[in-house]
Amino acid sequence: MQTENLSLLGKHTEYKQDYAPEILEAFTNQNQDNDYWVTFDAPEFTSLCPITNQPDFATIRIDYIPDIRMVESKSLKLYLFSFRNHGAFHEDCVNIIMRDLIKLMDPKYIEVTGIFTPRGGISIYPYANYGRPDTKFEKLAEDRLFQHSFPLSR
Repeated sequence: MQTENLSLLGKHTEYKQDYAPEILEAFTNQNQDNDYWVTFDAPEFTSLCPITNQPDFATIRIDYIPDIRMVESKSLKLYLFSFRNHGAFHEDCVNIIMRDLIKLMDPKYIEVTGIFTPRGGISIYPYANYGRPDTKFEKLAEDRLFQHSFPLSR
């Protein structure tokens, strides 16, 4: 793995106190000739309700098919942690994360799911996806979106 552009890995960890997309780092995919899935599960995601300022807890699942760049996992962890004091609705968190990762990596395909714990007796599971336009991945995104249902057990 090429590490010359990675500034966080192996260094003292500084946690940002609010939303910090600038902390995301990428490295070169060494297997660009092969389409494959990468999955991240972040079971300790927290954000704040923008109305009540109450904490929300979730598992954030990120699945993507990389192209040239891939997200570095420590920077992703710190980025997700930066939502801790950030006020955003569940659906906004998922879409913001997806857009920031698209901007960072320009993946062939990506989907982000938020598995939020119940508050007020209701669980919310927002899902957002993207497939690169004018490719088979655009069709994949459409198919997965319209076929999407959240299984109760994973």
